[in-house]
Amino acid sequence: MWKRVRQRLHHSSPPAVLGLGYLVLVILGALALKLPVATTAPISMMDALFTSTSAITVTGLSVIDVETGMTFWGQLILIVLVQLGGLGLMSFAVLVFSALGMPIGLRQQTYLREDLNQTSFSSLTKMVAVIIRVVILAEVLGALALAFVFVPEFGVWRGLWHALFHSVSAFNNAGFSTFSSGLVDYATNPIVNIVVPALFIAGGLGYVVLSDMRRRRFWRGWSLHTRLMVVGSLALIVVGVGLTALLEWNNPRTLGQYASPLVRLTLAWFQGVTPRTAGFATTDIAGLHDSTSLLYMALMVIGGGPTSTAGGIKVTTMMVMLLATLAFFRRRTQIWAFGRSIGMEDVLKVMALVAIAAVLNFVGAFVLMATHDGQFLDVTFEVASAFGNVGLTRNYTPELGPLGKIVIMVMMFLGRIGPLTLGFFLATRSKPRVRYPEGQLYLG
Repeated sequence: MWKRVRQRLHHSSPPAVLGLGYLVLVILGALALKLPVATTAPISMMDALFTSTSAITVTGLSVIDVETGMTFWGQLILIVLVQLGGLGLMSFAVLVFSALGMPIGLRQQTYLREDLNQTSFSSLTKMVAVIIRVVILAEVLGALALAFVFVPEFGVWRGLWHALFHSVSAFNNAGFSTFSSGLVDYATNPIVNIVVPALFIAGGLGYVVLSDMRRRRFWRGWSLHTRLMVVGSLALIVVGVGLTALLEWNNPRTLGQYASPLVRLTLAWFQGVTPRTAGFATTDIAGLHDSTSLLYMALMVIGGGPTSTAGGIKVTTMMVMLLATLAFFRRRTQIWAFGRSIGMEDVLKVMALVAIAAVLNFVGAFVLMATHDGQFLDVTFEVASAFGNVGLTRNYTPELGPLGKIVIMVMMFLGRIGPLTLGFFLATRSKPRVRYPEGQLYLG
């Protein structure tokens, strides 16, 4: 039996094996959360699967109150699942293989390449080593900084646990919190407003970008990918923070509840960068204006960077799409940025990613609207949050029925695994045996 399973896995495509691996991890996580020591009261298998899927896909949507519904062991299981999901299944496997002294074969490198969204085999194991160092350094420093907030309030051990949990959750862009109200009670705390965004912004940039920025000379030594990521991320941060402040300034349910302009700007800063797949909230998301919610939906679908802990269609996808559109209106036949050209294959991949994202979000919203009662904005916001692996919600998650939970789980899973599968098919070239004459087509 096991021999047949190994043979089938050997002949399966890398994305299929990776997807199966993540699915197995979700099931194991659900079984762990079903243990009596994990929760304060028994939970259904559906809720356990939903929470496990949300953790593995580093989303943060939850039907269980992490503070009151989970014990310490349940919270520990949850954050371990978040770490595995953010680190990446194959990155973790390489870490285990290295610790045991096991060689990494060509097929394992293929899986690793797909898991890290890379197009070549060069220096893959070195990249994993960089990833491990970056993760440990960032999460330890983040926990130490947050300890100055939580230890004085909760004592040494509980304070350190809250600090470590939020540091791991933030760097992996998960959005889970050990507090029922999230980080609302710390909306004006300067350390929280600096450390938590720094962690999820760094995690969302991607390991390749962080390594490039550390090893190479500023700007001129950076690769095209790093330049596009930095410029695109800065632009999205400015847009997110600026429009949040502009649209929510006088909203009594969000920024307007504070009299101080500095406090309002602080909230606008934190909440404006959060939709980039982080999922934390220092204000009432359900109280946002419709225009702000629509803005956040766009930011959630865009997400962070490739080879990062973030989800979405990725910042580089958005940048290439904008560059291709600009080249079209300027009637240029070549797409370029910062002195480097961008191949047509990358443009086709971007088109496919955007199209698939649009179709998945439409189908998910349609099924939820057809089977559940709810406001259109609440439903579409929930779907966008699940697909972008963000975790923000307009308090709609508790309203989900069994079918709704399945829909959101599928959206979370596809949002995490989908780009890997698409990348594999786009990287697999096949030469046509027959060439057809070009036809005339009218567009627009």
